[in-house]
Amino acid sequence: MLFAALFPLLLLGAPPARAAVAADSVSSCALRGTTGWTDEGRDTDYSVFKRPVGTVRVAMIFVDFPDAPATETPAQDAAQLTPGADWLWNASYGKAWLAITQHPRWVRMPHRSTDYGYARGLTHELHEAYLKDAVAAADPHVDFSPYDMVYVVATKNASAVSFTPTYVYDPGTAGVVADGRRIRWAVTFGQDMWHWGRKLVAHETGHAFGLPDLYAFAAGTDAHRFVGGWDVMGLIGGAGSQYFAWHSWKLGWTRDDQVVCRASAGSDTVYLTAVEYGSGTKMAVVRTGPTTAYVVESRRAVQGDTAVCSTGALIYRVDTSVRTGEGPIRVMDAKPGATPAPGCRPLDDAPYWAGQSFTDATAGVRIDVLSADGYGETVRITKS
Repeated sequence: MLFAALFPLLLLGAPPARAAVAADSVSSCALRGTTGWTDEGRDTDYSVFKRPVGTVRVAMIFVDFPDAPATETPAQDAAQLTPGADWLWNASYGKAWLAITQHPRWVRMPHRSTDYGYARGLTHELHEAYLKDAVAAADPHVDFSPYDMVYVVATKNASAVSFTPTYVYDPGTAGVVADGRRIRWAVTFGQDMWHWGRKLVAHETGHAFGLPDLYAFAAGTDAHRFVGGWDVMGLIGGAGSQYFAWHSWKLGWTRDDQVVCRASAGSDTVYLTAVEYGSGTKMAVVRTGPTTAYVVESRRAVQGDTAVCSTGALIYRVDTSVRTGEGPIRVMDAKPGATPAPGCRPLDDAPYWAGQSFTDATAGVRIDVLSADGYGETVRITKS
């Protein structure tokens, strides 16, 4: 079984267990979401989003168009994406598995690829119409009733289908129904899949799980100025794109007993095991307001982060009142004046090292990195 084959990878070289510390109740740091859609609140609405635990059954269908007939095989397209299931399995510590069933034949869409209004700013209604046509075209050959989610893969020749959005059913619209089952979650893959590959699966499926975008919608001089490449919901191809510990906690992959919370005045010394491993304490949180907190976690060049430009204690600010694409998470840069190494970007060297400290005097927060080893950091979090 694939689960059994992959799971040992999560335990290989696992760090030693460390005793937990006493702090405030972890519920004190479970910030409430306030934006009404994908945000960083702990309270994901699973009547809207897909619960990201266990097996998620996915139908993968392949579409081409009258003006863009496919010349490649469905298998060539699928090879770009299906490894994303393994990536997500490892990133979730074995808590979530995408059981992707390929239906490897091209089905012809009823309209030209240029007729679907498929561009940035694509409305929910236009996206739903595209999905409805794709599902209807495949329905004679596919029984959709067993599936939780649908992946629609457009031929490489359909340049008009340029990017990859996620569909989440809105009860205010007609929706898409096939074989007696409502399609509540779908991803329609476009040409960017040939650039981003398997991590695009993790990013877009993350939206179906309720996660917001961490890159800037108003790109300015750098669309990745908020978190760089430290989470797949930001720069998909980032050097260290393992989900933040905050996301792992929000998704139910990190347990409450793996989180240390400081909501009242006081100090805690915590050993943080790197987030790439499944065991140990994953993050320390200092709550600073009704919707805000600082988080510190450890990052190492293993598992999904083998290409990181720097390791250490990563510190970031969470604000659940900030909308998707506007910076609900912002990484604190330990070396803001440093020039990134060749092949690295700004924020790639953001982690704090042993002997360094972060302070926000206004919020009354101090985070000291006391020591480090091969598996993580010992930090002291203080709220005054």
